[in-house]
Amino acid sequence: MRPARPCLFLMIVAALMHAPPASAQQRPLGTQDPETIGTGRVLVEAGVSHARDLFYPLSGLQGNLWQLPAIGLDVGLSPIADLQITGGPYDRLSITDRRDAPLASLVTASGGTTHDVDDLAIGAKIRVAPETTGRPGFGFRFSVRLPNAKHRSGLGQDTTDFSASLLAGKTIAALRVAGNVGFTIMSEPLNSMKQNDVITYGLSFVQQIGRGAALVGDVNGRWSARNGIPPIGTESRGTATAGGRYTHGPIRIDAGVFVGLTSLDPTIGLTTGLTYVFNAFRLP
Repeated sequence: MRPARPCLFLMIVAALMHAPPASAQQRPLGTQDPETIGTGRVLVEAGVSHARDLFYPLSGLQGNLWQLPAIGLDVGLSPIADLQITGGPYDRLSITDRRDAPLASLVTASGGTTHDVDDLAIGAKIRVAPETTGRPGFGFRFSVRLPNAKHRSGLGQDTTDFSASLLAGKTIAALRVAGNVGFTIMSEPLNSMKQNDVITYGLSFVQQIGRGAALVGDVNGRWSARNGIPPIGTESRGTATAGGRYTHGPIRIDAGVFVGLTSLDPTIGLTTGLTYVFNAFRLP
């Protein structure tokens, strides 16, 4: 088995040298672009983020969250469809406050920190109509969030959600604008027999300012349309992000700052990351 390792290394190096340029994709934005990455291409992104004064209403914990790292994987299954997976192996919260909450008694972290894995989300994006001179391109995306983070850490909902969104995107000279609208069926963490259907939204821009450099920004989140106070864990949430990114061949680096739009969201946060795109396979 040992002699095969140099061959594997050479294959990886060859793939890196022949990788195509990075497509217009996510980081550090939350709004989805309807454009797909192309058949047989794989996009890998990883980033580190730090959010201050984030509150978890189920556990009553408040603090500063590190995500190390947040990982995304896109696989081009066809010219119009991508498989998408996001998650992360390590979320660490430095606890600054503990409040009364419905599930506070389940939290096993007794010190100043707690940690867990991030929830895993698996979905697909389909480009329904390509962009033309006179109209934007359209797409559809659906995903399922799985309950990897648990109550004992104070960071998890321990519920499964389903989301679906309509995507739109248009390029105007050096400006790219994308918008999303949809819904998420959220299981109520305190009553598994009930759900709260929230409206999801997103609006982003990417402004090219030079060769490979761009300014980016977006607003995205969810809005609970239920009358009265929404069930705990399904409240309205949202963030506004501004930043920049630089693309060189198949590699893109990014950085951004974000602020929360509700009292539950972080007061401010920072994120930086790396995206890489390569040709992985060909369909017969």
